[in-house]
Amino acid sequence: MRSWKVGELAKETGLTVRTLHHWDRVGLLKPSRRTPAGHRAYDEADVARLQQVMSLRQLGLSLDEARECLARPDFSPLATVRMHLDRLREKMEMQRRLAARLEAVAESLRLSETVSVEDFLRTIEAISMFERYFTPEQMEQVRRRGAEVGQERIRQVEAEWPALIAEVRAAVERGDDPAGEPARALARRWAGLVEEFTGGDPGISRSVSAMYSQEPAARDRYGISTEMFRFITMAREAGGPGA
Repeated sequence: MRSWKVGELAKETGLTVRTLHHWDRVGLLKPSRRTPAGHRAYDEADVARLQQVMSLRQLGLSLDEARECLARPDFSPLATVRMHLDRLREKMEMQRRLAARLEAVAESLRLSETVSVEDFLRTIEAISMFERYFTPEQMEQVRRRGAEVGQERIRQVEAEWPALIAEVRAAVERGDDPAGEPARALARRWAGLVEEFTGGDPGISRSVSAMYSQEPAARDRYGISTEMFRFITMAREAGGPGA
């Protein structure tokens, strides 16, 4: 059976000799034997325990907590590895989402020579809001949709929204009937612009509706009041499928 001196184990694991000495003193990782000269000698079982210690430490446990965990008779090395894997996957997903946020902010910076701090914060707020209502798969689909239609069409759609929102606001202020043809025409234009964003995907459309119905900040961002959102929803329902 292979054995390691403390210096050899430290070199192969990236730990320090001082750390291994300390873990020996506190009873966390004691070498199975000593050489005739009194030097620490670690065997394969010690290395397996070291892996468990490092996994538990990666999970955030203190030295005392790790020692107590390893001392339990029902302790499962496999469960520790699986917990460590789950935590790593969570961190990877968090990093992926952070990368997606930064990509979106970088795109905003690319399209505009100057971006104020307020615009920067609003961009991050909008991305965070999207993450609450859209799955990672939907977010990726939206990004692909943006690449398909191109930046020029995206700018055109962004320019059309303020005019349409102003018309809806005026219709609400006049007290127009949501079931009337003028209102239904507004609803059809609204649905068309939403489809530019969703690509006609019903799941993404539902996520958009959920976000606007449940997030005042999403409506306020584009000047859409609760009354306006209710008006356009009723007009779309009055127009039937496809409105």
